[in-house]
Amino acid sequence: MRNRVTPTGDVVDVPLRGAWTGNRGVLHDGHEIVRFHAGDLWITCALEFRGRWREQWLPNRYTHLFFPDEAVSFAAGHRPCAECRRRAYTAYRDAWPGPATPSAAGMNRRLHAERLVRGTHLRRRHELPWAGLPDGVFVLRGRHPELVVGGQLTEWTTAGYGTRRKLPRAGTVPVLTPPATVAVLRAGYPVQIDDSAR
Repeated sequence: MRNRVTPTGDVVDVPLRGAWTGNRGVLHDGHEIVRFHAGDLWITCALEFRGRWREQWLPNRYTHLFFPDEAVSFAAGHRPCAECRRRAYTAYRDAWPGPATPSAAGMNRRLHAERLVRGTHLRRRHELPWAGLPDGVFVLRGRHPELVVGGQLTEWTTAGYGTRRKLPRAGTVPVLTPPATVAVLRAGYPVQIDDSAR
């Protein structure tokens, strides 16, 4: 089904299994994705929480999305859910850049401004130095998203992680992961990355 999310935030039909689910509102009509998002609340949820289960593709109910790992969900612009992932949400919030503890609504607004070009569905890319990019950040080289992990770059494909190469040390690169989340990762948030990336 077309419910897998890529690091660029696109919703696609690929066979990758989801380590996490989440949503960004009601995106579907029937079994078809008809919109990119429905608001600024984009969250990443646990696959299982207190035995709850809900059928997918229900009319007027949020669209279940799936992410192969948390690093992909962060690159797409999502954050941890405050209900089913309370510990992760608190760690993410506490690592948020700025002098005060942000509200969920405040984080949503900033992430939304950082992930999309205002008034469009175009993804923003943020030119940042290679030096100091933490593990879990996705960059875009050419048309291919690549993950920073363990001092290397690992290419992401719709079949999973692939080729690894040395991480450059000089210059800048277009970064997909929103800058606020980059700061959260830099502050030590323990992002989940699929083992195949290492």
